[in-house]
Amino acid sequence: MNPKLASLHPYPFEKLADLKRGRMPPADKPHIAMSIGEPQHPTPHFIAEALLQHLHGLSAYPTTKGGPELRRSIAQWLERRFALGEGAVDPERQVLPVNGTREALFAFAQAVIDPAEQPLVLMPNPFYQIYEGAAILAGAEPFFLNTTAESGFLPDFDAVPESVWRRCRLVYVCSPGNPTGAVMGADQQRQLLELADKYDFIVASDECYSELYADEADPPPGLLQIAAKMGHTEFRRCVVFHSLSKRSNAPGLRSGFVAGDAEILSRFLLYRTYHGCAMSLPVQKASERAWVDEAHVRENRTLYRQKFDAVAAVLGDVLDMTVPSAGFYLWPRTPIEDTAFAAGLFEAQNVTVLPGRFLSRQHGGVDPGAGHVRIALVAPLEECVEAAHRIKQFVQTL
Repeated sequence: MNPKLASLHPYPFEKLADLKRGRMPPADKPHIAMSIGEPQHPTPHFIAEALLQHLHGLSAYPTTKGGPELRRSIAQWLERRFALGEGAVDPERQVLPVNGTREALFAFAQAVIDPAEQPLVLMPNPFYQIYEGAAILAGAEPFFLNTTAESGFLPDFDAVPESVWRRCRLVYVCSPGNPTGAVMGADQQRQLLELADKYDFIVASDECYSELYADEADPPPGLLQIAAKMGHTEFRRCVVFHSLSKRSNAPGLRSGFVAGDAEILSRFLLYRTYHGCAMSLPVQKASERAWVDEAHVRENRTLYRQKFDAVAAVLGDVLDMTVPSAGFYLWPRTPIEDTAFAAGLFEAQNVTVLPGRFLSRQHGGVDPGAGHVRIALVAPLEECVEAAHRIKQFVQTL
């Protein structure tokens, strides 16, 4: 067996299951899950129709690179969404469809890391645990960038020692962030790209929440957008990851893409050819339809805004929290230890939230997830409001 498997931490939801084991919630209150970031808005009908219309494609092997029509629709979406200009993204060389960003984020580190270099992989803390597991199994050492209220829940690149930058080979960033919803501004992304040029590392930008934002006039900037403004039209050292799971409420479709530096993607394509992870033709056709339609995405954002407004109106006076400008999570401070809060809330109110320490690691004497819980506003509006009232009742008993 791979000895590095022993270095992997249990997944957050394994820890949550252990925390809840043996605890009995009230039988008269239906369970409300607010722990998992699984969108529950209906998948648009036209996506399902496209999938059904192309089921005959199951009779053919798909190519790892994906069809030209899908790659073209993705390239054009990037150009529109991030104001890159027509023709800025080459669908032949700079786009690669993937079966959801989770597997791509993991596989990417396996393809680009040389363990002989004793490399570091930098990542925000708290974080999506795939980043850590990908680094460990690629033979790298994770290095955590604490994101706290004091830093606006964003990494402080100025605080990273030069010795760390010299060993860095890959940086994972997530904007809008999971679990905080914090958005990296243009200046900070520019700083990161300048550091990548100076120290020769790759930036992997997880942008799967980029289409869930509060202000229609102010969408979160993307890494390719900032690179282009800096004159890096070839997107050197830049790779972005996007998904239809959150944007289009299609987590079961397992569809996303990677885009950016053509040289890096050519090597990643080679890796994926051996990895055996081509997207099926029916999923490609459904995905192609999803990337060209924006009406359903705007409707999706409206639903999340309604939930943020309604839940904040209930919890705003009992929990220390800020409504984020993007994403679908709340990240409040807890009046007691986060694990005790989650366990007590489940026992008293049959509502499940995720303790923040399950998403973080202690680094520099600080655990930036401790004392927080992640609340995913993915359930229907009525359930979210009901859960908010139950959380309020629980807090008032403390």
